[in-house]
Amino acid sequence: MLLSLIRMIRAFRDYQRNVAELSQLSDRELADIGLDRSDIPRVAAGHYTA
Repeated sequence: MLLSLIRMIRAFRDYQRNVAELSQLSDRELADIGLDRSDIPRVAAGHYTA
């Protein structure tokens, strides 16, 4: 149970870090990689399918 909680915390921290990094990109940079600002949460969570 403790390991499961630790994994959840790590996954959430990774998600937050990914959102922060993607949010720093300009709209142009996001467009260059085929993303829109509204795609950031899905990409950060690993649920994005192009």
